[in-house]
Amino acid sequence: MPRLAFLAAALLALGNVAAHAQAVAEDARAFTIADGAFSLEAPAGWKRVEPKSRIVETEFAIPAAGDGLQPGRMTVMGAGGSVQQNVDRWYGQFTQPDGGATKDKATTKTLKLAGCTVTLVDVAGTYKDMPGGPFAGGQAVERPDYRMLAAIVETPDRGSFFLKFYGPGPTVAAHADGFRKMVEGLVAAGR
Repeated sequence: MPRLAFLAAALLALGNVAAHAQAVAEDARAFTIADGAFSLEAPAGWKRVEPKSRIVETEFAIPAAGDGLQPGRMTVMGAGGSVQQNVDRWYGQFTQPDGGATKDKATTKTLKLAGCTVTLVDVAGTYKDMPGGPFAGGQAVERPDYRMLAAIVETPDRGSFFLKFYGPGPTVAAHADGFRKMVEGLVAAGR
């Protein structure tokens, strides 16, 4: 009987460890913007990582959608400038294989969420990646068949924030619904 009690206690402890690990993983997916005023939760499977740039507040690595593809990257940071200035800057980071204007192939949509105006942008083409960040200098790396889904969250009194998810087209397509659900799940903290 003592052996059976020990086994039951060990199984219960393992279950508690697994539940704790799951809770920690979910906590790693939760993040806030605007000094904690609004919260969001990244999709399951997205891994929170140390930001590659100090201007990035939160960063996630998104699993690649196939062999030989790069993982996706989502960054979260405060933003300056108007919504249109930033959207135009993002268009400028992409070129089109047919030489056409990126803005003619991109889509934008505006939503009202948690008292914020949120502008969603979907743009694809050859991405001019700046691995060190936009202020690090250096050469851009051209990445064909890339896509970016982005959201500009304009808070009522704490400024604007970018959520920018980009990577190979198939990787972004595989995680596009998760990104949209994350953005649409924006809530005022404490609710």
